[in-house]
Amino acid sequence: MRILFISQYFPPEMGAPAARTYELARRWVQMGAEVTVVTAVPNHPTGVVPPAYRNGRLFEENIDGIRVLRTWIYAAANRGFWRRSANYLSFLFSSLWFGVRRAGPADLVIATSPQFLVGIAGWIASRMRGVPFVFEVRDLWPDSIAAVGALREGILLQFLRRIEMMLYREATLVVGVAYSTKTELVRRGVDPGKVVIIPNGADSQVFRELEKYNGIRENLGLGRKFVVSYVGTHGMAHGLETVLESADRLRSNEDIQFLFVGDGARREQLERLAAEKRLPNVRFVGVQPRERIPSYIATSDVSVVPLRRQPLFEKVLPSKIFEIMGCARPLILGVEGEARAAVQDAQAGLCVRPEDPDALSQAILQLYHNPERADRMGQNGREYVRRNFCRDKLAQRYMDVLSEVVGHL
Repeated sequence: MRILFISQYFPPEMGAPAARTYELARRWVQMGAEVTVVTAVPNHPTGVVPPAYRNGRLFEENIDGIRVLRTWIYAAANRGFWRRSANYLSFLFSSLWFGVRRAGPADLVIATSPQFLVGIAGWIASRMRGVPFVFEVRDLWPDSIAAVGALREGILLQFLRRIEMMLYREATLVVGVAYSTKTELVRRGVDPGKVVIIPNGADSQVFRELEKYNGIRENLGLGRKFVVSYVGTHGMAHGLETVLESADRLRSNEDIQFLFVGDGARREQLERLAAEKRLPNVRFVGVQPRERIPSYIATSDVSVVPLRRQPLFEKVLPSKIFEIMGCARPLILGVEGEARAAVQDAQAGLCVRPEDPDALSQAILQLYHNPERADRMGQNGREYVRRNFCRDKLAQRYMDVLSEVVGHL
């Protein structure tokens, strides 16, 4: 099978879309497929393009057997509506003009959101080749950007929703990552027969149980403190101000240290807020190489996964919960709905109300005072991921679905 996969994000960039695309593609190559990924030159989330990718419109690489075509993009940091919009639009055009034209023949085209302008590129590419279009829906755009206040109700949002529904209609297959996504799409009128769910997961060989004292604590001077980490995008949807408010409440306990790993639209504001509050128990370490992320999770005593209190976020299943579980670390989840049900089913952590710093602080103290319980939750999570959310099994399930699509031609 020849698969053309269009994704704006790809390693070395951080984040769930890049990780999912890479992890699926390399496994499909191992299964015998020919996979070409059209992506942008690395620039997310800082907006800085590495020197090796600055002087050209197209760069071709081979990564673990995956043919990777990286196209020019208007680089922009993950903040500011208009610059981010220019970033998205530039990839729509450059992916088609430089990437898809060079990609060669394919048996099907997959396009993954966010952002869903990638879906337009995928739809056009599929029409150019006369092959099925598979639309992978990670977040329900544009509702997710409206939920965080980045876009208000109006003509533009209505226009984007029409594009969204057009992509659902035109897709041969719609792939969601959360089970509640199918319920929502069917409610909107999407044919239930074309919607399948292939959730996120974790590579159990990468996100595995590692030594807590792996050099990170020593380098950061954390010693044997109780480390509460947040690892991921510092975005508008995550409500990380709540974590800082919790740090403020727990500042008197010198044994508890908060560690923020990553970057995003809110990082500068969060750092300013921490400085204004003069929080001695908060450290920001910025973006880290993806291969180091398991070590940062492993060096933590507990990791937090928060989102803002929005009904839309009850229908998401953040991939980082599986990565934390894979590392056999407990988590504190500030998300309702499907994600909460998964953590409770796994018995892998504590669940608190979103944007509730008091509840978050109490959950942290529960695990701080009961390390045996925390360790048990970590082990529960690792076993749960191994059984239910192993990347190998999910990639095989996805391939089986794609084979059916191609077989129906």
